[in-house]
Amino acid sequence: MAVRKAGRIVAAVAATALVAGGAAACGPEDLTGGGGDKGSATASASESASPAGPEAKEPPAGTDALAKVPATVKGGVITVGDPDAAHVVKLYEDPRCPICKKFEETGARALVKPVAEGRVKVEYTLASFLDNNLGGHGSVNAANALRASVEAGKFPQFHAAVFANQPESETEDAYTAAFLLKIADKVDGLRGAEFDKAVKNVTYKKWVGEAMQAFTDDGMQGTPTVLIDGEKVEGNVLFDEAAFSKKLKASGIS
Repeated sequence: MAVRKAGRIVAAVAATALVAGGAAACGPEDLTGGGGDKGSATASASESASPAGPEAKEPPAGTDALAKVPATVKGGVITVGDPDAAHVVKLYEDPRCPICKKFEETGARALVKPVAEGRVKVEYTLASFLDNNLGGHGSVNAANALRASVEAGKFPQFHAAVFANQPESETEDAYTAAFLLKIADKVDGLRGAEFDKAVKNVTYKKWVGEAMQAFTDDGMQGTPTVLIDGEKVEGNVLFDEAAFSKKLKASGIS
């Protein structure tokens, strides 16, 4: 259980699973994100680790439906969907969080159709506290690459691919530049000189810090955290596509 002490959130164990409403979540030990003694957003992706990692998996089927959906950046938030959509889903994730991957493989799939049809937009805030908790730079590297994918017009597809290729354990610092580029190979049209340079040089390291600050400023305690039109979604409904779809419909997103 996390407790607040001296302005910090201190976890009893790094990468503790916080239980809220019956559902587990990844919780931050220190809300400074990819900084501190164990990880730094100023380190390059190539410095953190150079191995290419395992072979990358294909992104899940269905993500191509979002290929023409706009993605924009404002502050530390990436918004996917029609800017004038009547409904907003706020999603807080850390790329290394296994519970976030579970959500992406289940409940999040219910968002694809309404986002593609312009009925809802999703605001992503990418945290990076697991680098502090566990060491390494994987969360920072992945968040940086995801930010770079916005410029290439491929964020939804790459976001799905990154979580599909998350290492089995959050303690494994597998999101190196080389592995992220292998993942990017699975997204048609993503690789290019500018994207590759941004991944290798952690071009958006400052933005990664802004995203972590947005997570902190919003008072978040763990990931994944999901809000539909400002209402937090509690419990295992997040991890059941049918149940989450029902929750969306109850919120007027049908």
